[in-house]
Amino acid sequence: MGTFLSLFRAINVGGNAQVKMAALKELHEVLGFTNVTTYLQTGNVVFDSEETNPHQLAERIANEFEKRFGFRTEVMIRTQAELKETFHNNPFHNQPEKETKWIVAMFLSDAPDSQVVEGFLSSFSGVEKLFIAGKELYIYYPEGIGNSKLTNAVIEKKLKVTGTGRNWNTVTKLAEMMQR
Repeated sequence: MGTFLSLFRAINVGGNAQVKMAALKELHEVLGFTNVTTYLQTGNVVFDSEETNPHQLAERIANEFEKRFGFRTEVMIRTQAELKETFHNNPFHNQPEKETKWIVAMFLSDAPDSQVVEGFLSSFSGVEKLFIAGKELYIYYPEGIGNSKLTNAVIEKKLKVTGTGRNWNTVTKLAEMMQR
């Protein structure tokens, strides 16, 4: 038995792909997961499962999601240990408290190829600060997220993987929720 986090990509953003969190909770329960809780309206679900393979969990959840809601979305799964590591690997902990909402952890579907990462980082010229560790991209937006040209679509195209971002306030709360 393990504790996991489902991170859904591109649901309930900008009025598109609307899915109620109660429906996501039910989806997880129908799949046999226990202690299911959701956080915010952006597709964050903490749950316990006998199945411990994150790739299999992601596939099962994505398939059931498509069956229920009629469209496919990517699901990133993180274990309790992985989220704890994500939390501790954040190189931007020293930013002023008021700016934690400008720190984003982008949870990637896979660790990007090292040459792709090197090319992306060496060619990047924005004001944002970037750090990649495994399947996570950490971004600090010193001028705010809304003013940035560094979007999810740009990142996915450059790194050749899919991902979904959560601001640091959300990551902190999810890490707390997984400590059960």
